[in-house]
Amino acid sequence: MSGQEQAYIGEAFMNNWIAPLGPHINAFESEISGYVGSGGAAAVSSGTAAIHLALRLLGVGEGDRVCCPSFTFIASANPIRYLGAEPVFIDSDPESWNMSPAALERALALGARFGQLPKAVIVVHLYGCMADMLAITSICERYGVPIVEDAAESLGSTCEGRQSGTFGRFGIFSFNGNKIITTSGGGMLVSNDILALEKARFLATQARDEAPHYQHSQLGYNYRMSNVLAGIGRAQLEVLNERVEARRNVYHIYEEALKHWEEIRFMPELPGTRSNRWLTALTIDSPHADYMIQLIMAAMIRANIEVRPLWKPLHMQPLFSDNAFYTHSAAGTAVCEDLFLRGICLPSGSSLTLEDQGRVIDVLEDVMHQLTGLTAKAVN
Repeated sequence: MSGQEQAYIGEAFMNNWIAPLGPHINAFESEISGYVGSGGAAAVSSGTAAIHLALRLLGVGEGDRVCCPSFTFIASANPIRYLGAEPVFIDSDPESWNMSPAALERALALGARFGQLPKAVIVVHLYGCMADMLAITSICERYGVPIVEDAAESLGSTCEGRQSGTFGRFGIFSFNGNKIITTSGGGMLVSNDILALEKARFLATQARDEAPHYQHSQLGYNYRMSNVLAGIGRAQLEVLNERVEARRNVYHIYEEALKHWEEIRFMPELPGTRSNRWLTALTIDSPHADYMIQLIMAAMIRANIEVRPLWKPLHMQPLFSDNAFYTHSAAGTAVCEDLFLRGICLPSGSSLTLEDQGRVIDVLEDVMHQLTGLTAKAVN
């Protein structure tokens, strides 16, 4: 917390604006849209809810297809299923770890050939690093497929000076407890389409028609954010730039401390982009990477340090085992499967102390010294 949240919460209580409407909601929407440079914004209960609403606004329904990266959290894909549509999974680009433009191009070309173009493409900016939006938007414009930008992890990241979440028809942000700013739980839908945002608010408040009684002619949802949580978000937004610099500093300390290990490769930042470095993620470049990652994780757990593997690709999940998947290279293995086996996320919080970060680095150094000796013996 920034320390200013209590003032906004107190104001909401004093004025008795507790429900999912009120001045903090309006102000938070205005401040977010002003920060990212969108035409408007709609505050909702989660980033997942924002994706669901975006797809609904684009007319996604039963039997439709939606392209989505495989290498992401399941919340990027679940809303596709909510609407009875099917996700088509796209591999990662090794240059960004995000959606592969080459794989997307093949998926759309094949869809166009058989009259099965997707209704939308969901692009994710993984761990705060931007996807190749210039290439992806060019491809989608050529095929006439709208983009929903899942910027849940990338608030404050930019591509060519333009904020994440503003390249697609709709952008979404998450304010879950682990994000770079939080409302404890919440999300935001941003767009230049003001009428669509008005429709999103209507759908998010149970699609209640204009009438003196409760009347509903469309299916709606209980997706609006409360005025209290919006107040927390306003205080958090005031320190967003500081949080971005703090996370980038955490990343640079890791990078500098571990640069002498040629086996360690950090998540790349594409030229022309600036990541908020929400999480510092790395891979081990070794034939024994899977084994090495397991030992690193075990050592961190013994030291009471929380680390996690990179996302298990969605096309490998039992829920989506029958869905189509396009690899980065037509003849190659899946990039995202390789990243999953070789990668790990390190502690990256904005309030991470130098002492605690030093502990993480020391454990990783110790394990790497042990492992490089072990792997050298195994090779010999």
